[in-house]
Amino acid sequence: MGKIRTFSLSGKAVAMGLLAFLLIPAGFAFAAPSKPFPQHTTYTSGTIKPNNVTQSAMDSAVQAKWDSWKSAYLKPAGTGKYYVKYESNGDTVSEAHGYGMLATVLMAGYDGSAQTYFDGLYQYYKAHPSDNNSKLMAWKQNSSFQNIEGADSATDGDMDIAYSLLLADKQWGSGGGINYLQAAKDMINAIMQSDVNQTQWTLRLGDWATDSTYKNATRPSDFMLNHLKAFQAATGDAKWANVIDKTYTIINSIYANYSSSTGLLPDFVVLSGSAYKPASADFLEGANDGNYEYNSCRTPWRITTDYLISGDTRALSQLTQMNTWIKGKVASNPSSIKDGYKLSGSVVGSYNSGAFYAPFGVSAMISSANQSWLNAIWTKTAGSSSEGYYEDSIKLFSMLVMSGNWWTY
Repeated sequence: MGKIRTFSLSGKAVAMGLLAFLLIPAGFAFAAPSKPFPQHTTYTSGTIKPNNVTQSAMDSAVQAKWDSWKSAYLKPAGTGKYYVKYESNGDTVSEAHGYGMLATVLMAGYDGSAQTYFDGLYQYYKAHPSDNNSKLMAWKQNSSFQNIEGADSATDGDMDIAYSLLLADKQWGSGGGINYLQAAKDMINAIMQSDVNQTQWTLRLGDWATDSTYKNATRPSDFMLNHLKAFQAATGDAKWANVIDKTYTIINSIYANYSSSTGLLPDFVVLSGSAYKPASADFLEGANDGNYEYNSCRTPWRITTDYLISGDTRALSQLTQMNTWIKGKVASNPSSIKDGYKLSGSVVGSYNSGAFYAPFGVSAMISSANQSWLNAIWTKTAGSSSEGYYEDSIKLFSMLVMSGNWWTY
């Protein structure tokens, strides 16, 4: 908000004040953020942050990345709505929408318009329900904000949107124009109903994935354990513990049986008999569906974030092996990381993508043995130029975590 002008207490002043009050739109929220950026969260004992820069410099770098991200990707979508521009042609997806809602709630306090953006993103989500479950979000829209390619949901977008609503309740309270907590609980219950395979307790690919080919498949980049634990805490639904336990089981099964030398997880996992294995080529998206590629590049950020917050050690061996492997693979030079590997560690990519190197900075935080490696990744990420929506989003979130500015419900 801008500077507030003061007037002498005259009839004119009272009248102007009354007029100003009447002009405020219904549902307008004056809530000051309860957890303004920067937060400087205390993570699990023994974990580290970059120590080659000051905390203030890290905070400023995150702010600069946010300013750049917002300018490039956060756009108006008609009256009272915002969306995240995922493609240059104006298309968007629910994954991007979840990133937008997470980022705006985390940057509140630094960005004075954060709640306006968040509420506008919420209204866009509400305007695009999935055909399968109206509390979930249709996964893709075109530049005219029309649903395309099937109005069903994608689990990662649903999870980030629901989690962001829990954070919004902590940030601004739920007594304003939007009851964030109730909206979060409604969405969390819908995720359990439609995005969870309650026979296997696995996360589906989306609310559409119910046929024999896809119903027992899952995607490690959806393994947002920090979110799952918050969902259980917010709703009291004990079924979330089943999903959490099964998620850790799959991580460790893949690690033990397919990536013991690298700790890498594939883009997609399928149930074969009673065991989980990497998906075959062209299972859903392409030839690299069973490799560490543009989905699973997020796993070092997603899985490690839960350890930093909760101290849960069930994935710690996998993360430790992954750190050891990547440091050796690239001789501790983040600029040598490529955008794709087989689970055995051989290279399938050719580009040094921020979507791949930045998350390894988050996983490096688990041990002081990784301090110089973490410092190098921080420096590279903070100094990187814009690449595109996906890479820039992952770099922003990785920097939020690395700088100590991630917090949970």
